[in-house]
Amino acid sequence: MYYFRSKFSMEKTFEIPILFQDEHIIVVNKPVDLPVHKNDFMPHDAPYLTKLIGDITGKWIYNVHRLDSKTSGVIVLVFSSEMAKELTLQFERKEVQKTYFAVVQGDPGEGTFNEKVLVKKKTKFKKPAVTNYITLKTVQTKISYKEKENVNLSLVEIHPETGRWHQLRQHFAKNRFDIVGDTHHGDFTLNKILTEMTGVKRLFLHAAKLQFSHPETKEQLSFEAELPEEFNTLLNYF
Repeated sequence: MYYFRSKFSMEKTFEIPILFQDEHIIVVNKPVDLPVHKNDFMPHDAPYLTKLIGDITGKWIYNVHRLDSKTSGVIVLVFSSEMAKELTLQFERKEVQKTYFAVVQGDPGEGTFNEKVLVKKKTKFKKPAVTNYITLKTVQTKISYKEKENVNLSLVEIHPETGRWHQLRQHFAKNRFDIVGDTHHGDFTLNKILTEMTGVKRLFLHAAKLQFSHPETKEQLSFEAELPEEFNTLLNYF
């Protein structure tokens, strides 16, 4: 593993651990708040992952899956359209194994969410989605507000079978186990309280592990990114 540090201003520095690289693919641990690719809502000079990786490798970068800018963790990028096509097919055929960790409100236990989810923001169109989960640890915060008393927080391991827009965030919010720090679907009051108490402000969703077949060699590969320190800071606070 080695790091690439990119500084775009006095306020923001991105450190991107590179987990693996060969002539065909590169696997990195994407930092929180860094978009994977450019969109129309970003300033023209804003940094994004594919550009940064392209700058350090000197190659054209193709992304075959995505993480939200607010989600940290393992992501694979490729250097050719041929490799992109092969890996994209693996994702479409559900041959790629994905593991996430999240801190959520309440104690969801173990199970599967299979409600349809919205395909994008500001639309009513929905698609099927499947999210498997298991609770690893639960702490009581003694936080009470509105009708809620002594709110629990849980560290949850998640294995999605599909990859829809904000799928994990939507599923947990729909079932009232909001992911902490989710400013789009989550519990805004709890987010504010926790930030004021702990000083930590981020979406507590992390892509921890990715398993797939190398598009050229067909070797089975597995990569992991350690749980961000903010997760321990939040849970240990209580």
